[in-house]
Amino acid sequence: MTPDTASGPGDLAGRRRLRADQARLVADVIRQQILRGTYSALPDERSLGEEFNASRNTIRDALDLLRADGLIERQPGVGTVVVGRKYAHGLDRLMGLAETLHEHGTITNEVRTATVIDAPATVAQRLECVRAVYIERLRMLNDLPLSLDLTYLPVDIGEPLLAEDLRNRDIFGLIEQVHGQPLGVAEIGMEAVNADPHSAMILQVPRGSALLLVERLSHFGCGRPIDLEFIRFRGDRLTIRAHVSRG
Repeated sequence: MTPDTASGPGDLAGRRRLRADQARLVADVIRQQILRGTYSALPDERSLGEEFNASRNTIRDALDLLRADGLIERQPGVGTVVVGRKYAHGLDRLMGLAETLHEHGTITNEVRTATVIDAPATVAQRLECVRAVYIERLRMLNDLPLSLDLTYLPVDIGEPLLAEDLRNRDIFGLIEQVHGQPLGVAEIGMEAVNADPHSAMILQVPRGSALLLVERLSHFGCGRPIDLEFIRFRGDRLTIRAHVSRG
């Protein structure tokens, strides 16, 4: 993986580009090992260089990328230690956040808004309703901000939920409990967005930070659309995983 020796300005620029590509490759592999819990502290630079057949400069560039992501830091007398962690959110099944991340700790919700509104045109069309219950929650894992969830529900589905424990329960579980019907399928879209001032303040990240925006329209088993969500996840605390088959 070590760049070939060359000379001249063009060759130097080429070596730098190659080193940057190699550093990114090394960082990607180490990042996945960190997310899977392989490391609490990283091997020294020499050992990493041998493992990846890379120069020390390449390894240092890779570690700089991981440090910029908030995953590692250098501690004098200790070495390079893991200080950040991301949590895997699976897309294999239709589940609420607390169901998905239960093994990592406790999900609590700061309910910022819970009210009945006139449904915006797009919401009304997708939920097939005129009036909707709107719920805005800051969702925290072990008291650390994780996501900002904006949820719309048809009035007949959402209004009974306003008397329930929205602070400690997933909305999915409450819907099934209160209405006695199982959820069926959901349509999901994802994109990367920058944190607007409102989201940045609530999620405690710098304005413009990378967020993962998930749009999800969930249906009852009978096919009725009953839950439209716009979820902004902190990109530094969550990774999306799924197990899919080609068939």
